[in-house]
Amino acid sequence: MKKLFFVMLSCFLFTVSAWAGSIQIKGSTTVLPIAQKVAEQFMKEYPNISISLSGGGSGNGIKALIDGTTDIADASRFIKQKEIERAVKNGRYPVPFAVAYDCIIPVVHPSNPISNLSLEQLKAIYTGKIRNWKEVGGPDRRIVVISRDTSSGTYEVWEKKVLHKARVYPGAQLQASNGAVAQAVAKNKYAIGYIGLGYLNKELKQVKVNGILGTPATALDGTYPVARALFMFTNGWPKGDVAKFIQYVINPYKGQKLVKEVGYIPLY
Repeated sequence: MKKLFFVMLSCFLFTVSAWAGSIQIKGSTTVLPIAQKVAEQFMKEYPNISISLSGGGSGNGIKALIDGTTDIADASRFIKQKEIERAVKNGRYPVPFAVAYDCIIPVVHPSNPISNLSLEQLKAIYTGKIRNWKEVGGPDRRIVVISRDTSSGTYEVWEKKVLHKARVYPGAQLQASNGAVAQAVAKNKYAIGYIGLGYLNKELKQVKVNGILGTPATALDGTYPVARALFMFTNGWPKGDVAKFIQYVINPYKGQKLVKEVGYIPLY
């Protein structure tokens, strides 16, 4: 009887493990709040599927997809040609899914009187040509420049749209995540940084760019100059649990409602 019981128990455990699934997601800290919120709700609806999440930047997420160490790569930029070539050499074929839209917004401490900067002024600040707030109408204080590191998709979009491929000056403080930038600016009255819209909070003051506030409306109508799409990449066309998750994210009544809840801009 005992032997029969253990045989039945073994069969049961095997069946449960066969039913259970897991999804690994790595990459962009900009996309991370979306992935976290959607994963939480997804696992409530699909309790047999577990999801593991980590940040590290868009570049690291795409590298993990190329290396086969993640199922989904979160990215706040599109994949580069050289990354596609490396993936194909590894027998992997990245497929992009836009999951939201975003504005990259410059932020300062709430006590800073600056409320608007042009693209030219932002470039001059980040390349070290403007180093004092008084040069743009602020107090006579040195500007503390906070930037993202080069593995960040947010940095790469900022580099392309604001710096036009110029280098951030060596005196800038580099941070590994949106959250770290937000914290650094919130603690320093004379700092400036840039973050995804979902990281804006009461401890930060949003600065207009060319007189335009970064909002869902200005991102979608193209008037805000530093807007972008956010992506999730899979290896080939997704199947099984990964397909279920991607479908959930882009579903207008499920994942896209959660995109809005975390402060980003839904696709629809």
